[in-house]
Amino acid sequence: MIAVTLARQLAELFFMMMLGTLLVRTHLCEADAAKGLSVICIYIVLPCVILEAFQISYTDEIRDGFLLALLAAFLIHGILFALTALLGKIFSLDRIEKASLIYSNAGNLIIPLVTSVLGKEWVIYASAFITVQNLFIWTHGISLISGRTKLSVRKILTNVNMLAVAAGILIFFLKIQLPGALTDVMSSISATIGPLSMIMIGMILGGASWRRVFGNRRIYLICLLKMILIPVVILLFLKYSGLAGLVPDGNTILLISLFAVITPSASTVSQLAQLYDEEPAYAGAINALTTILCVLTMPAMVYLYSL
Repeated sequence: MIAVTLARQLAELFFMMMLGTLLVRTHLCEADAAKGLSVICIYIVLPCVILEAFQISYTDEIRDGFLLALLAAFLIHGILFALTALLGKIFSLDRIEKASLIYSNAGNLIIPLVTSVLGKEWVIYASAFITVQNLFIWTHGISLISGRTKLSVRKILTNVNMLAVAAGILIFFLKIQLPGALTDVMSSISATIGPLSMIMIGMILGGASWRRVFGNRRIYLICLLKMILIPVVILLFLKYSGLAGLVPDGNTILLISLFAVITPSASTVSQLAQLYDEEPAYAGAINALTTILCVLTMPAMVYLYSL
């Protein structure tokens, strides 16, 4: 069931990406227009995705499960930072490669996948991972990709995505339900995250030399590390850490955390690479290849977790 749902989702994403490539290849628009889509995704669509995920009825069971998912997400990111630092020394990873290994395409894939396979009521646990990843990607991720070691605390705290994370958590724990008209608007905007992100990546790839990008053997090493080595390490941690016993639905909640890790590299990395002019074509190629590989690797990792 998961494999079929994933294959269908990936087919849709690839078609969207192909449309972006065709726009550039047929000269209907320039590849530089992808930067405008990056701005829309980062500053409008992603905040709506974050806020919408927290619009769920509050119960003590959901609260405890959400806290477990948050704990797991922080521990997972700690492992990812340490593992990427080690791999960085071994393989001399550059900034885009490190960001691609750490950050996953959880926002685009995990929410549709969890909704289709487990049901919409489980999305709140996926949002816990997305919340933690957003916390790091808008601080550590920006610093890593831009090469700026000194970041303004004010800019970090006033970043629209950080504000959305804080607002979402407050809304959930204070049991606030936003007006129906507002949630309808957010839901409509959130639904565009997949199409906009994949069209943007397609436009980036459409303006790049495919032979130069995909002919680079190093990209296959990065994809191997991202889709096999790192997922296996996280899988073993989640399976044998004992965290699943903390709440009644612990196994399923940690499975959702695993879903988030084993998705392809984050399209946000490509968006930030585009904004900061840091090898956007290479970042887009890593995203595209890891998306291809996840058709095989994601079902395999889920199977191993279930043993």
